[in-house]
Amino acid sequence: MQTQPLRNISRMPPWIRQNLGTEKHFGLTGRAVHHNQLHTVCEEARCPNRGECWSRGTATFMLMGDTCTRACGFCSVKTGKPSWFDTNEPIRIAEAAMRLNLNYLVLTSVNRDDLEDGGAWVFAESLRQLRMRQPDIGVEFLTPDFRNVQDEAVRIIMDAVQNHPITSHASSLKPHLVWGHNVETVPRLYQTARKGSQYERSLNLLEKASIQAGMETKSALMLGLGETREEVIAVLRDLRHAGVSRVSLGQYLRPSLDNLPVAEYIRPDVFAEYENEARALGFTWVKAGPLVRSSYYAEEIQQELQRV
Repeated sequence: MQTQPLRNISRMPPWIRQNLGTEKHFGLTGRAVHHNQLHTVCEEARCPNRGECWSRGTATFMLMGDTCTRACGFCSVKTGKPSWFDTNEPIRIAEAAMRLNLNYLVLTSVNRDDLEDGGAWVFAESLRQLRMRQPDIGVEFLTPDFRNVQDEAVRIIMDAVQNHPITSHASSLKPHLVWGHNVETVPRLYQTARKGSQYERSLNLLEKASIQAGMETKSALMLGLGETREEVIAVLRDLRHAGVSRVSLGQYLRPSLDNLPVAEYIRPDVFAEYENEARALGFTWVKAGPLVRSSYYAEEIQQELQRV
């Protein structure tokens, strides 16, 4: 499989079209987010799918503020020394989810290397608050790598997973949980694209969540940063070896001139080939396409459970 770079790399190709968000749920989602003084990766990372996802009534909530302790070359979230921490944030997350009538949501965060537990408590408490209000709600964590505190972070989160409240109002729907952590790119590009992160550390976290903790795990790759096909397939194999069963592959789009340039726009047929490769390796859920992001249509798994 050969990819053909476009000559004018500064101009996006015709197959990339963004939904601007005009449906009625777009405004409802925005009001629920802002009324509860919450952050979303949709806004902070300038996700191209914000219009589509908010119009479907879904959003990826970003915990622990809008300032990250790392400076990844692909990301538009601001970098600095965070001072913000609010123990009531999990309550506001749960209230926003109830206001949006969600049965599945994604929780991610900035990297908070300044915190003793890397922010694991906030993920755990958010799950507890959500399930106090709706015990059957499905939740997907999209966590950082918890540098230096992985074992403690896994313990804190798994305690909340295994000891969530069950009330008499629980429905017959089985709540689904997914632990996601994105490797983002191939190991060779980590030094420029993921400063402060390590490929092996990310794999170790996914293995701990999947094999040791027994959770369903998920990861994602951005393409178009200069990786080769062989490198992408090698990463997919590594993820399967770590027990990951869900994967998404999307096109890197430069959010600002301060971020890494796009090296190549990957054509839709190449994404289709990557999807076939991933399924052949044993991934049970695969999304691959130019505008695919890690939480894109993540709620499908809960919808599948409802149909069973």
